[in-house]
Amino acid sequence: MGNSLAWALSLSLVGTVGMVSPAWGNTALFVAYPPDNHETVSDRIFFIGTGEPNQPVQINGQVIESRSPAGHFAPTLPLALGENVFTLTQGDESLTLRITRLSSQPELPEGTAFVEGSLLPAVDLARMPGDLICLGASAPANARVAASLAGQTLPLEPQSAPALPPNSAVLTNQNTPLAVSGPTRYEGCFTAEAAGNLGTPTYQLTLNGQTLTQTAPGTIEILSPARFEIAEVTAETGTARTGPSTDYSRLTPLPQGTRATITGREGDWLRLDYGGWIRAAETRVFSSAVPPRSLIRSVTSRQVEGWTEVLFPLQVPVPVSINQTAGSLALTLHNTTPQTDTIFFSNDPAVERLDWRPLLPDKAEYTFQFRGEQQWGYKLRYEGTTLVLSLKHPPTVSRPGTLSGTTILLDPGHGSEEDLGARGPNGYPEKDVALTVSLLLRDELRARGARVIMTREGDDDVLPNQRAEQIQRDEPDLALSIHYNALPDNGDALNTAGVGTFWYHAQAHDLAVFLHDYLVETLDRPSYGVFWNNLALTRPQVAPSVLLELGFMINPFEFEWIVDPASQEELTKALADGIEGWVSQKTQ
Repeated sequence: MGNSLAWALSLSLVGTVGMVSPAWGNTALFVAYPPDNHETVSDRIFFIGTGEPNQPVQINGQVIESRSPAGHFAPTLPLALGENVFTLTQGDESLTLRITRLSSQPELPEGTAFVEGSLLPAVDLARMPGDLICLGASAPANARVAASLAGQTLPLEPQSAPALPPNSAVLTNQNTPLAVSGPTRYEGCFTAEAAGNLGTPTYQLTLNGQTLTQTAPGTIEILSPARFEIAEVTAETGTARTGPSTDYSRLTPLPQGTRATITGREGDWLRLDYGGWIRAAETRVFSSAVPPRSLIRSVTSRQVEGWTEVLFPLQVPVPVSINQTAGSLALTLHNTTPQTDTIFFSNDPAVERLDWRPLLPDKAEYTFQFRGEQQWGYKLRYEGTTLVLSLKHPPTVSRPGTLSGTTILLDPGHGSEEDLGARGPNGYPEKDVALTVSLLLRDELRARGARVIMTREGDDDVLPNQRAEQIQRDEPDLALSIHYNALPDNGDALNTAGVGTFWYHAQAHDLAVFLHDYLVETLDRPSYGVFWNNLALTRPQVAPSVLLELGFMINPFEFEWIVDPASQEELTKALADGIEGWVSQKTQ
């Protein structure tokens, strides 16, 4: 499976049951997943395993009806809250598993009490005058809750908004809002105009004639609009997000040297004046008499090997945003006022035209219209106070109908005993089949003239971010991460199968769709679908980067196709044909 969300899901499937060894080449009764003493919030669980194909396997006395020719199985059974005991038997063999279902809702406290850890702010926070600040706490229903701060009392009202499912819910088509049960959430919001430290909110809970007082963990400060604290990005690329935690979506990474005024704090996160949040550890903070602002006048371009570099001379490195579509790329310079009369951009192999416009009061937008509908990658950096946007040229195929002149990076997913990936019914790990197929694909692509770069060619432990950094460093024409799939605990392992592809930047969308459709049609495989997904191996922007999930390790029937050597040869030939066809289509 992939990185980030998909990587985390696959890691949940690597445990074994008790001290049982993987079955792999034999037919002893074996369960690859879930492990004994597994805990989950799911209301159901699938059992991925195998046994002698000619003898029935029972689970809690019920025969498992649907099994593959090799004897693999993947039934799903419901879970009650608390401990659930499942016994699997075949002949004289028996396995007992204890699975505990945990509540997905906060535990309701006894008597008059707040839910532990529910009082806001949970960490120290700072906001600008006039910003909305919301306080909240979870407590039993029908209570009266208020918060006191800086001599003022704010009544909190019960909220009835549904809970949103996790992002992984889209993988099982169960992403509808969820009814909230358990404790009630009480919230209230206010604004403050005067700068200063407001202190720590004190909460009062009144229920059944009893009153409880409790102090929140964090303090609240209102920043002075007359003092400018500046954050300068010191990381090679600063990870900007829509909010103050890794739960929030990513924005365009900020190039090293970027400067912006701090307009808020929350724990170790900083809010910058253009709206993005960044970890304080990725910056240095200093005071200034003025906020970072810039004029921009002329813009010019130059060509270097394989790239067009566009130079934006500025007075200070400002935050930037990229918005990419199939045929265009728009760069926004924040905290920037144009005085532009002249732009030099001529006779470029990738870009047909550069348009620009001011976005009042303090932004400038530059839109690159490409000659074709395929973009091949971009980079951003500051040289002093000049922003350099690099746009990659299309690869030059030296012999039509081949891949000669192209560079393709292949990333076999997972690797080493520390990262097995998903496991098949007999315990066979995803890391091994991903490497086998990647090596076969490497040979197919090289035979067609491509230069192929591998992130691993052995059983190596390479972290997702290290693989992504290699893509950025090696700058291939396209990057493919090869994986096999699994599901969250509430998925349907028996009835879910097929090819899935994942993309992040618009420049990778067409490749993801093309390869998905080509494999499904050519090999007559089921379709799992095409997904936009924020994964470490789809985020690199120097090349179209796609993560492929070529089938489901946990599906008993598809697993037999996955590990069949003849099918692996057929798959890699079809995948190489698809890559060659797509490159030919995009470079004509």
